[in-house]
Formats: sequence, C-alpha cells, structure tokens
Amino acid sequence: MRVAVVHNAVQEGGSSDEQDVLVQAEMVGAALHRLGHETLCFACDLNLTDIKGKIEAAGPDLVFNLVEALAGSGRLIHLFPSLLDAMGQPYTGSSAEAIFLTSNKILAKTRLHAAGVPTPVWVGPCNGSRPCVLPASEEWPSRWIVKSVWEHASIGIDASALIEGAETPHLNAMLAERAPHLGGDCFAEAFIPGREFNLSVLDGPSGPVVLPPAEIVFEGFGEDQPRIVGYQAKWDSDSYAYHHTPRRFDFGDEDGLLLDQLEAMALRCWELFDLSGYARVDFRVDADQLPWVLEINANPCLSPDAGFAAAVEQAGLTLDEAVARIVEARGV
Repeated sequence: MRVAVVHNAVQEGGSSDEQDVLVQAEMVGAALHRLGHETLCFACDLNLTDIKGKIEAAGPDLVFNLVEALAGSGRLIHLFPSLLDAMGQPYTGSSAEAIFLTSNKILAKTRLHAAGVPTPVWVGPCNGSRPCVLPASEEWPSRWIVKSVWEHASIGIDASALIEGAETPHLNAMLAERAPHLGGDCFAEAFIPGREFNLSVLDGPSGPVVLPPAEIVFEGFGEDQPRIVGYQAKWDSDSYAYHHTPRRFDFGDEDGLLLDQLEAMALRCWELFDLSGYARVDFRVDADQLPWVLEINANPCLSPDAGFAAAVEQAGLTLDEAVARIVEARGV
C-alpha cells in the first residue's frame, strides 16, 4: 500500500516541542517501510492548495496524519483532516470533528461534564476581549491552574500557572493578561492536588484496547515545587523536572479498583468523542481516590520516548505493531 506521511511544517530553529513532529515522521515512515508499505513524506502548512496538489499527484491509498498545528497554532489542527475529508482521502487516527472537539479543551470539558464524566470545574475561556464565565459551583476552588484553550505539549504550564483562589474580577484580569502568551485564549481550571495518570488507547481487531496505565512520579519534589507535568518536565532536558518525573507502570493490589475506574473512563472518553486509531487520556486522582479527566489527546505523540510509546512497550508490543494497528483501523 502507498502511504503518505504528512506532518506540519516546522521552521528551522523551532522549539523542542515543534521539532518533535519530525522525529515522529521519521519513526512512522521507517515503521511503514518495515511493514512493507511504500511511503512518501510531505510537510503541510497553511497553503492547503499546495498540499492538496501534492497528495493528488502522489495518489496514496492512505495518509498517515501527523499534523499537530498549522502556522504554529494548535487551533488550526483540524484544517488538514477537514481537507482530506473534502478530498475523500482516507487518513489515520481520529476524524476532523473529533480532533476539533478534543483540541479545544473547553469544548471537551463541556461535553465531558454533560455526559457525567468528572472533569475539574473551570472559568473561561478568556481572550482579553470578553469576560470569563464561571460555571455553577457550590465551592470556589482554593487553587487554579491556567491553561491554553488550544495549545498542547504543556505550553505555558509552569509554577506561575498556579493561582491561589481569587475573586472573579481579579481572576478575569489575570487570564486576560496571560491569554496572548497562550495562543490567544486561556482558561482557569480547578487544580486537583494528588496523583497524575495517563492511559493510552490503541485500536485493535476487536475494538479499542486500553494499554497499561502509567503514573507520573514526582521524585524529590519539595513543598515549594508544584506537582505538575509542565513544559520543562516534557521538553527541557536541563531542568530538574525533566529528570525527576518518571513514569511507572507497577502498581499494588490497593490500586486495583482505581485502575479499573481509569480504564473504564478512558474507554468512555473514546466512545464519547468517537475516537479512532489511538489516543491518550490524562487524569488527576484526588486524596479521596476520585479520578478526574484533564485532557483527551486524539492522535497523541508517537515519538519513541513519549508516553504512548512507553505504554505500547509495556503492553508487549512494538511501535511497528502499533503503527500497523493504526493503519489497519482505517480498513483501507
């Protein structure tokens, strides 16, 4: 089969999180080659007419969609798969609609809340030109964490993103001030102190399979160090957080019920957003052992050192086998 691997264009000298998509493209291309497929690789930017022409000229049976942003903006992530839908071109991973709904964290949280899936209360979004909205809540959170509505890769997440309980006008002003640095739109989410987990899901012959759960361990973090997986923990190899937030996959019997809950919630998210191919769901677990969904990542990072790859290995699979399942899920 002829497969076109398409990733977002990356400017020379781009940040580590931006450059990572090139690592993914190389890995996926090599895996497809080993699986016996003919592969091509294209970079996609805002010139959708150009990439449309390239794909039509190449005539692939399938596009492996690795586009994570366009022109450096996560809010445009759905444009490329929307183009493929208009072309009638099969592609891997989740649909344009699912990508849009999960990439916009407010839309995702609204759908989760409506479906009865626990997600932390939030205020926003706020882009500096409109007031933020506080959902009905009996208790005002004592601590907030400020996040971008659209951008992923923990962009903007560090100690300064944590805000102690603030009155609405003050919180609104803080969000408006931060919005330009967070992709133009941001919101405040109730911070859930406790444990952090992520569960990866991979399509299989009989439907989605939840891979072994991973917990992020905050090794040696003092009281003044917030237990969050921020930008440094993911991308800054010179930082303390990068080297002291390992994943662990080993759990005792006392966590059995919790892990069952997390697995059921991950599958519920898969169904609720009609995901396909592969996904990752991020959780916090509070002091009462109650899990809360933070984010749903359709088409998560496939780099060999990323969380999805680690879960694949823990499940006894290779990345080649995972890529094969992602391709087979399209039924081409």
